[in-house]
Amino acid sequence: MNLRDLNYIIAVAEARHFGKAAERCFVSQPTLSGQIKKLEEELGVTIFERTKRSVEITPIGETILAHARLIQEQSEAIKQSALTHQDPLLGPLRIGAIPTLSPYLMPLILLPLKNQYPQMKLVLSEEMTDTLLKRLHNHEIDAALLATAVEEPELEVIPLFDEPFWLAYPYDHPFYIKDEITREDLDNTELLLLAEGHCLAKQAMDFCHVRDRKDQGEMADLRASSLETLLQLVSAGFGSTLVPSLAMRGAWATGSGIATRKLEFKDAYRRVSLVFRKSYPGTQALDAFAQVVLENLPNTVQPLTGNKHSTKKRKISKTE
Repeated sequence: MNLRDLNYIIAVAEARHFGKAAERCFVSQPTLSGQIKKLEEELGVTIFERTKRSVEITPIGETILAHARLIQEQSEAIKQSALTHQDPLLGPLRIGAIPTLSPYLMPLILLPLKNQYPQMKLVLSEEMTDTLLKRLHNHEIDAALLATAVEEPELEVIPLFDEPFWLAYPYDHPFYIKDEITREDLDNTELLLLAEGHCLAKQAMDFCHVRDRKDQGEMADLRASSLETLLQLVSAGFGSTLVPSLAMRGAWATGSGIATRKLEFKDAYRRVSLVFRKSYPGTQALDAFAQVVLENLPNTVQPLTGNKHSTKKRKISKTE
């Protein structure tokens, strides 16, 4: 068994196809298939079930795959350690972010990040929370910007900031003439929600007690796949919705026929954090990334202090 064989296993598991895995590993398909067959014989187990139509990983294969990914990461850590001796911030940093955060946060930090750490290459992906967590566990990304609590022993969390919720509604909505919007008002209003799987949808449902209501009314089946679509529906007069404060900087906020109001409740916010594997070797790069985020936040959000992570304990120099 060697590192090359483990890389072959990972490639096949991800591609679910020997030919595509071989292309990814820059070898011929017979070479890759033969090496995996030899490894299976050496271990005395079947890692992949092969048919003419599909390639499926066996239960013992899943266990082996988990170890293979950890070994692959540690192998990369050795290489990274050598590079770190020269520059700890050199190379790619693969960051995932949820769709209701990425379009509004990234424009604030991309240029400052490039200016402060030109040697760092940010590789950004935008997906929903469950997908990002899966990719994080599969070592496909290095860290994820999430707005839901994560309590998994193998993951580390850097809390970054609290993002208040605003309420968006049409000018002809009853909320427009109210001096104060109460919790009761929210509990009794029909709220436009994102489709299932978006963390913002769950947060809105929890905050406005949507789960306690009957699944009926004009908005019961009206869900959107993006925050921008929700806001278009609000603009067209279909209802109201919750908007994270960073999204208030969008072009829709002016001239769209939408009125907005910050919700003055203690729990009317979501916490945005940077989540990564404890085994990830590039924590100095994550420190630098988190620091840039904190330094470029608008005053509409609340940066978190008293962070236990080293981001709050030291400054990362450009040449460190």
